[in-house]
Amino acid sequence: MADSLEIPDGKYVAAERSYKSVGSWLDRKESVFAGNNVSVYPQGSFRLGTVIPPHDRDGQYDLDVVCEISMDKLELTQKQLKAKLGEEVKAYARAHGMAEPTEARRCWTLNYADGEQFHMDILPALPDGLRQKLRAMAAGLKESSLDQSLAITCIYDENYDRRTNDWPGSNPKGYSDWFREQMKIVFNARRERMRLYEMRASVEEIPEYRVTTPMQSAIKILKRHRDMRFTGDEELSPISIILTTLSALAYNQETTITGALFGILERMASHIEQRNGVYWIENPADPRENFADKWQETPAKKDAFYEWLELAKEDFALAASANAEGDFIEAMAPRMGRSLVEGAVKRGSPTIGHSLAASATNFSKKILKFRDAPHRKPMTLPLLTGANGNVSLSLTVSRNGYRPDARSSDGEFVTRGSTLTFNARTTIQKPFKVFWQVVNTGDEARVARDLRGGFDEGIVQSGDLSRNETARYSGSHSLECFIVKDGYCVAKSGQFIVNIK
Repeated sequence: MADSLEIPDGKYVAAERSYKSVGSWLDRKESVFAGNNVSVYPQGSFRLGTVIPPHDRDGQYDLDVVCEISMDKLELTQKQLKAKLGEEVKAYARAHGMAEPTEARRCWTLNYADGEQFHMDILPALPDGLRQKLRAMAAGLKESSLDQSLAITCIYDENYDRRTNDWPGSNPKGYSDWFREQMKIVFNARRERMRLYEMRASVEEIPEYRVTTPMQSAIKILKRHRDMRFTGDEELSPISIILTTLSALAYNQETTITGALFGILERMASHIEQRNGVYWIENPADPRENFADKWQETPAKKDAFYEWLELAKEDFALAASANAEGDFIEAMAPRMGRSLVEGAVKRGSPTIGHSLAASATNFSKKILKFRDAPHRKPMTLPLLTGANGNVSLSLTVSRNGYRPDARSSDGEFVTRGSTLTFNARTTIQKPFKVFWQVVNTGDEARVARDLRGGFDEGIVQSGDLSRNETARYSGSHSLECFIVKDGYCVAKSGQFIVNIK
């Protein structure tokens, strides 16, 4: 799967060519920054080697770059600096036949043609290392990582239109240096191995973007899992800087992707501090910054992170215990993407293509929609289905003023507000436990933040296995019944689909 998340070398080359082109434009003699040293360089995932392809077919790569200009903060305001850069970026876009750049909170966004499949966020910045070091020293904090600190712009900053020394700060180079130090041993070993294999004179001849460590691969896998899980609920999605920082802190120089992934998942939460009751994930390049600052004002973001972490542990543990390729695919498909996982399995076992195609015909596209729903939790108990018994479902729909009506799976529409009574019949002998899993879809449930995919334990009564639901949201939804005995899932009904309008 890690190979499937690698982006083509051409994307790195195109990104480098694009930001260097902007740098050359800003450095020309007609530029408003003429006479000042201007340095344009990447930050974020392109700089760290953790960029992944968009999981949405129409998605774009986000290329974050810094435009560092050798000026003093007291020469102009944040607003003036941002306006000057905006003037130049707009002129660049006109000269290159590009769409009008858009202004964001901190940066200017340059949108490339659809074929390029990426946009560039250009952050205006001034060097601010000395002042940030002095401030950290005064506060009794470590300051060794602050040499490369920057002063940046933000339209929401209280000093945005004032001439002052007090600007928002950032330290992308310091963070990148720290990140690479976390994987230095393995990175250097892999680069040297590539040098020998390609018979190069020096490791410097191997571009850094061509060397991928298990730490970087594990981060890419976790980012993909996160992106899929929070599709449609991006506001609560754990931010990449948190995933990246905790992963790098948890990495222990494992030499395999599997070892790195499971080690990171096991240890990453231990690097989250609590300081005076506040959750704290320290920026390694600036000890004053808390990457988890939004968790205090929006506790749901904290809860979403911990829920995602537990789900990731379950998913990858289930995949690791799979005895067949099909089981591995079913474990990974909901939160890695079925096409990506099937493609990875086919590349690993080229002869398996026909069996995958055959197994896919066992499920309709509609059934796969529920099986692959990113919010659907996996059944983590070992399965002993088929030989020992079965369970089947029936549905009765009730509405005020109408007689109860029996419905079949994926049958005619059910009116919102109706009561749904599901009855299960099983050949499994008691004692056993019953679990129900509702998987709902559609914009109404998503907007209401009521997408369901977990397991609810039911009550086993004499001669009765039933569950009542209310038809709340338009769309297609499913319910599945699981019979559990002696720690094994011994029967499951399959998805019963209900269409509501």
